[in-house]
Amino acid sequence: MERRFSKKPEKSEFKERMLDLRRVTRVVAGGKRFRFRATLVLGDLKGRVGVGVAKGLDVQSAMEKARRDAKKNMITAVLKENRTIPFDVEAKYSAAKVRIKPAGKGHGLIAGGAARIVLELAGVKDISAKILGRTPNKLTNALATIEALKKLKSS
Repeated sequence: MERRFSKKPEKSEFKERMLDLRRVTRVVAGGKRFRFRATLVLGDLKGRVGVGVAKGLDVQSAMEKARRDAKKNMITAVLKENRTIPFDVEAKYSAAKVRIKPAGKGHGLIAGGAARIVLELAGVKDISAKILGRTPNKLTNALATIEALKKLKSS
């Protein structure tokens, strides 16, 4: 009797958003070798959020590795009444600089780019954020937002 086990994908408690997907190249003697770099943001909408970066030979493997990396680098943000942050915070990561300010109930999530995705998946509902650095790099902007949320945890 033959038994077949179907591997059902387990339902994750985390929501995920693809932040960036790039094809990167390594030049070798025989030509170019292509790989994919995936940047993924993972969050549970309750204060836990993480950013993962990984490379793979195809998009699917890069995304799976990035998902594992994001789970590994998960942080817990301190949220006031599960809606906003307790105080203003500014953080820098590489060339990226981000300022996050708390907002009153009903204000909404006012943020752009990578900062918006990170804050959304962290479960922040009322906040005002501004990317102050000049870099358009989504990865460093997301990591600067994570640094700002870390500052909340330490204080």
